[in-house]
Amino acid sequence: MGDAGSEPRLILLCGPPGSGKTTPAKRLAGEIPAVRLCPDEWTADLGVDLFDADVRDRLERRFWEHAQELPALGQNVILEFGFWGRSERDEKRLRARARFSCRAALSGHTGRRIVPSPGGPQQTGAPGTAPVGRELLEEYLRLFQAPGDDELALFDEPLS
Repeated sequence: MGDAGSEPRLILLCGPPGSGKTTPAKRLAGEIPAVRLCPDEWTADLGVDLFDADVRDRLERRFWEHAQELPALGQNVILEFGFWGRSERDEKRLRARARFSCRAALSGHTGRRIVPSPGGPQQTGAPGTAPVGRELLEEYLRLFQAPGDDELALFDEPLS
């Protein structure tokens, strides 16, 4: 349950692969507490290719539906999707506020800590990880729109 007397929080973790979203997500889930929904871990547990975009899209849509149910029960939710584009983050923030009383928060990771395989965090064998080479990481970084101060100000509780 959320803090006594507070509304549930919806926390969006954004950043490209390897940028360090899972570590703060796990920490926050324990501290707040919150339900953490991470597509990478689910696809790995289900034996699905982490790069299967169709499965990932379907899973993220189902997680979003679930994330809209939990705050009505007083539960905080962490969505660990990556949220690469601002339009996607704006949509989730606005839809969450329109649907239920929820304090939106955003944890932004710019990807500065990304380390490509070999030797990167993607090779640890941890659930939900996959080797990602430098070329693919560079492509992800070109696609990722890091949240700026103007965007962070739109959230009730920006986290770092």
